[in-house]
Amino acid sequence: MDKALLIIMAKWHGFGRCKTRLAKDIGKRNSAKVQSVMTNHTISVAKSLQKIKLIDISIAISGLGIKNCRRWSRELGIKKFNLQGKGSLGERMKRQILINKKFCTENKIKNIIFIGTDLPDLCHLDLINTLRELTQNDLVLGPSNDGGYWIIGLSSKIIAKHLNLPFINIEWSKENVLQKTIDNFASTKLNYKFLDKKIDIDTIIDIENRK
Repeated sequence: MDKALLIIMAKWHGFGRCKTRLAKDIGKRNSAKVQSVMTNHTISVAKSLQKIKLIDISIAISGLGIKNCRRWSRELGIKKFNLQGKGSLGERMKRQILINKKFCTENKIKNIIFIGTDLPDLCHLDLINTLRELTQNDLVLGPSNDGGYWIIGLSSKIIAKHLNLPFINIEWSKENVLQKTIDNFASTKLNYKFLDKKIDIDTIIDIENRK
């Protein structure tokens, strides 16, 4: 398996500034705590693969300024971080690819994987399966319960020649994000693979559906 760069899209767990839909049911303090626990879990899983040199980690942060981002990244034990910046989720992910291109070239990293921090049941096998599927596919997607995806893996072929395709013509708050992403590749001969579906934790219903 080729080494990949794992970019973790993370939001600062500030009081009243994250998980707003969940906060309506469990309160702002509890929703912030849930966000913090899930972020720490995601980082822990990622580090287990970094330790055996299957991935490098970059954390893309929103909700903080550069100085506080540096401090939080240091607390999480992640050396490489960037601000997410403005725009839609697609624009922010594309920006992270462009920011990290030089790092990937210098470290001979071909593939890039994006993941959020809303998966309490994420395990190291999920990342290993993504890496494995990227050896035979150009695009790897993990469907989520809300019609989007919980992980996306991009091959060097997409990054070099089709960088816009995963991120254009998509309304990121709608329930057809996954389908629109696939539709964007319809005119190409690129291969894609689905992983198992998972539940992103955004509302109290999401938590109840995991029981």
